[in-house]
Amino acid sequence: MKKRSLLPLFLVVFVDLLSFSFILPLIPSIATGYGLSPLWVGVLLAMFPIGQVFGAPVLGRLSDRYGRKPILLISVFGSFVSMLVVGFSASITFIFIARLTDGLTGANITIAQSYISDVTTPENRAKGLGIIGAAFGLGFIFGPAFGGILSQTAYGYHLPAFVAASLSFLNLVLITLILPESLDAEARQVMKHSQGTKFSLKILWEALQRPKVGPLLHSRVFYSVAHGIFQTIFTLYAQQRLGLDASSTGLVLGYVGILAVLVQVLAIGRLTKAFSEEKLIQGSSLVLSLSYLAWALTPSLWVLLIVLIPISIASSVLNTVLRSTLTKSVTREEIGGILGLSTSLESMTNILTPIIGGFLIGSIGTWSPGAFSALVTASLFFFVVRTIKPHPKAV
Repeated sequence: MKKRSLLPLFLVVFVDLLSFSFILPLIPSIATGYGLSPLWVGVLLAMFPIGQVFGAPVLGRLSDRYGRKPILLISVFGSFVSMLVVGFSASITFIFIARLTDGLTGANITIAQSYISDVTTPENRAKGLGIIGAAFGLGFIFGPAFGGILSQTAYGYHLPAFVAASLSFLNLVLITLILPESLDAEARQVMKHSQGTKFSLKILWEALQRPKVGPLLHSRVFYSVAHGIFQTIFTLYAQQRLGLDASSTGLVLGYVGILAVLVQVLAIGRLTKAFSEEKLIQGSSLVLSLSYLAWALTPSLWVLLIVLIPISIASSVLNTVLRSTLTKSVTREEIGGILGLSTSLESMTNILTPIIGGFLIGSIGTWSPGAFSALVTASLFFFVVRTIKPHPKAV
């Protein structure tokens, strides 16, 4: 593992997620401030993942051919421009366009994960991805809190948008000055002439049919649906089931973020040394299923805080190890494209999960999202036991 490359990348990802999470929690308030109905609020929230569905596979594939650093610069520049548009905009139409643009160029994390795959050995891959996961978690711990504070000034959401744009600009400087390219010129030349790096969505789609890659991508969809419902509906769940206000819910989410960071930093490396990644996928999906069921039955805040511990641990392990195993299941020149396809599939689920979660709470009850997520991850457990088998090396 090239630690000299990981530290700059950690800083880049942290600043990127800090910028992203400054504005993300404010989007519903921005939308309602323009008088949008709940349906159109949901459409605005969906603009970013809709953009990622199309943008992430393309940029991931281009990073395989032209290097991680230039494509990462393009991606962060897209965030910079979109944040400026939100900050200056007095029209909801331009905010819709800005969120879609941010999604189309939003392959930052995909490329960061590809970068990790370049600078780590297969044995250290999960640990390296865990470091990026920790940077991701830290950004989401601090970003929403500070963004919410800044939005209370006389400038409203415009100030956090401008701060987010400033952070994106800082990231452009950091990438330019301190982040080395992970693919040398010789490797990029080889990848440009490789059949695996030709720009074709058909080639990416065919990955779903491959015996090792297909089950892993399907597993990410299972996980993304279950955990996406937990993430997107948690605030509404906390309000209606436990009577928590926005401030209390924010503290609980910060607690979840801290747990996730601790798992990424302290546990991932040890777990992947002690167990095979296939066993970790099976075990974490089973623990996650039982934990979601406990979430469905939670009667109080204190019980919830206990239940959130296995949810945070199992979801962090499953998320990281699925990505790690996926990068080992393709050739080096396919890593960016495959991770981009994975992000695209996740973005598709991110469009649907708020709708599913809201329907379940509104039509059945506050216990139903947890029960649904438990059923999905139980299905995932049986699916991975049947389809994901150990392999000695990437093919």
